[in-house]
Parts: sequence; C-alpha cells; structure tokens
Amino acid sequence: MNHSFSRQTTLATLDIGSSKVCCLIAHVSPKDKKIEIVGYGYNAAKGIKNGVITDINQATLSVCNAVEDAEQKAKERINSLIVNVSGDKTHSQIKTSNIQLHKNRPISELDIEKLKSQSPSKLKLSETEIIHCVPMNYILDGKDTIKDPLGFYAETLGLDMLYGFYPQLLYKNLATIIENAHLEIALKTFSGYASALACLVEDEKDLGATVVDIGGGTTSITTFKNGFPVYFSTLPVGGNNITNDIAWGLTTSFAHAEDLKIRHGCAFLISQDELKSIDVYPVGEEDDNSIRQVPKSDLINIIAPRVEEIFEMVSKKLDEHGLKDVSNHRVVLTGGTSSLSGIRDVAALILNKQVRLGIPRNIPNIPTYLYDPKYSTALGMLLFAINCKEYRPLTPSASPISLGNIGGVKKILSWFKQNF
Repeated sequence: MNHSFSRQTTLATLDIGSSKVCCLIAHVSPKDKKIEIVGYGYNAAKGIKNGVITDINQATLSVCNAVEDAEQKAKERINSLIVNVSGDKTHSQIKTSNIQLHKNRPISELDIEKLKSQSPSKLKLSETEIIHCVPMNYILDGKDTIKDPLGFYAETLGLDMLYGFYPQLLYKNLATIIENAHLEIALKTFSGYASALACLVEDEKDLGATVVDIGGGTTSITTFKNGFPVYFSTLPVGGNNITNDIAWGLTTSFAHAEDLKIRHGCAFLISQDELKSIDVYPVGEEDDNSIRQVPKSDLINIIAPRVEEIFEMVSKKLDEHGLKDVSNHRVVLTGGTSSLSGIRDVAALILNKQVRLGIPRNIPNIPTYLYDPKYSTALGMLLFAINCKEYRPLTPSASPISLGNIGGVKKILSWFKQNF
C-alpha cells in the first residue's frame, strides 16, 4: 500500500553549464505536484568547457557558490540534488527486448518488470554510465504497439527502450565535484531532455518535435515522437563559440564581445545594418578615448556563419538518424543563445522546419525572472523528477556516490516511489 506525505517535500536542481551554474530549490506538494520555487542561485561557470569538467577545484567552487546562494534565499539547507549531464559524448540507442508469456493469463506487473530487467543485459556497458532508460512502446506478438500492456493477453511481449549513455570517467568527474561540495546526486538527466520537458507541449511530444538547446559550450538535441523521447545527442558548439569569434574578429575582450553579441547581435544581415555603427573597445583598453567605430555589418558577418554552422551540424545529426524529413516534425529552440535576434529564421531556413522559440512553460506561477530560455534545463529537471517513469537498472555506477546512502538521497527516492 502506498503512503503519501501530508507536508511539502523539498527538491533541488543543479544546472552545470559551460557559462553558468544555476541551482533551484523548490517545494513540491505530493497531492497535486504543485511546484513553488523558494531559492535561486546563479554563478558564472569556471572549470567547465563544452559541458565537461576541466578543473575540479574551480568547478566545485562554482557549484558551492550557486548552491549557497540558493540556500540563503530559501532559508534552508539541501543535501541532495537532481543534476544535469552534458557534453558531446552523450549518445542514445533504442533496444528492443522480448519475453514469452503464458497465453492463458493476462500480462501482469511481474511480466513487465521481467521484460524491463532483461534489456540492460544486452548492452555493452563497459566504461559507460547509463543516464536514461526510457520505456517506450510495448509490442504484443510482434505487431500490435501499445503504451500499457497490463491486463492484455498475448504470447510474446516486446519493449522498445531508449537508453542514454555517457562515458563513466566523465561522469565520475561530475560526481566528484558534487561530492566535494558535500552534496549527493539523487537523480541525473541529460540537459536537453530536461529542457524539452520544460518547453514542449503534449501535442508536440505526440506529433513529433526536436528541441535544440543552444547553451554556452554545447548544443543539445532531444527528439520526441509518439509521446516519448527517441533520440539524444549533443554538439560541442554553442554561444561561447560565437563570442570567441567576435573577440577574435573585432580584437576585443571576451566580456565586451559577449556584450556586443547580446546588445547588437543578429543571426543574419539586413540592409539597414550596413548604415549603422557600433562602439568597440580594443582588447586591453577600457578608456573611452580608445573606442573604435565599427560597422554593425562587421559584427553580424562574424556571427552569421557560426550560427549557420550550428544548424548545419544539427541538420546532419537529424539526417543520420532519419529524423530530418519527417513531414509534421517541428523544432523548438531554447537555451541562452536562442535569444539571439534572427536565430529562429536561420534555423527554419536550414532545417526546413517550423521553428518556435521555447521558454519554460510547463511550471505555472514561477518567478518572472525564470521565464527565460536559459533556465529551461534547471526548471525541466524538476518536472523530470516528479514525473519520472524510467526504469532504474541495477548496474554498477561509476559514481563515488551511492543512491542507497542514508540522508536526503534515500528520502527523496522513497518519496518519488510512494507519491509518483
């Protein structure tokens, strides 16, 4: 018999990106899954490049600062987190498993669990961390596809399972900075998957949609079809590449280049830009007397090729997995770089899809400052936690953190199981 808690439970998410580290603390009501954000912490990311940890100490400090800021605003301490996994080494694979059934009795929960437990044994898990195991379609007698087989009669039961993988050594580095911050990992999810949960509406998940989350150092791709994710991938390019191009092309500092991108940047050139000019500080100089006047077209001519390259890489990935030419498929852009002016038009042209900009929309009544594409991952992780229906295979984890440890992790996992 399941039991429910009468009081609210605290959840915390940690979005570790290449340009920022963001921590959210929320109270969740078990009865209606209502989410209330009570703490928020934001810190510039250091020791992280293209979604991968490059300096343990600096990355740990970035995490500690973001978490401490969120704890102070929430006026409470946390000891476990839902953490995102990123980097261009993420990949996915769909595997199908089958079991024989007793044709004179209906399919039971035990049959379904037996089928799920068979799937990991067929995978080569050496040096690989399983991030996701998402049950997709069930197949009766090799032909009829259904979402829930419980109570049906059949001779065989099959299951399509989407697996998300990440290198164990890279995951160990991520887990180490969490451990160094005296925290524990309760759940983990790919950044792009979390962003998709925050931005997509149910019809998009059913009809087919790809979320392209363009962050600072990476671009994550998550595709949904028939209500399930069917593909995960990440590219090692993002908004920081655009900023670096500006810094090199205009001989200015990275900080000033970022400011120019935000205030004057556009993904394509229009005729009016030929007539406008912008102020550029030469690198190493901050005196107003040293400002150079540069045609705005010079800035956009630097930005446009990089934006086009990102979407050409996305197009190639979708094409490789047979997802490019699906007729009713649409694309949703999110992540901090999706705010760049004109980027939607370029995406639509290169991907030949309907494209919209995605902001976190699936958590009502969040603070106004969080209605921004750069917070899609952090907010989506809350939705991932309270709606998680994934299978958890009993495979050796590469993490130095055990999910069976006492304290917050054990409590949070027990709460998920009993309430959701």
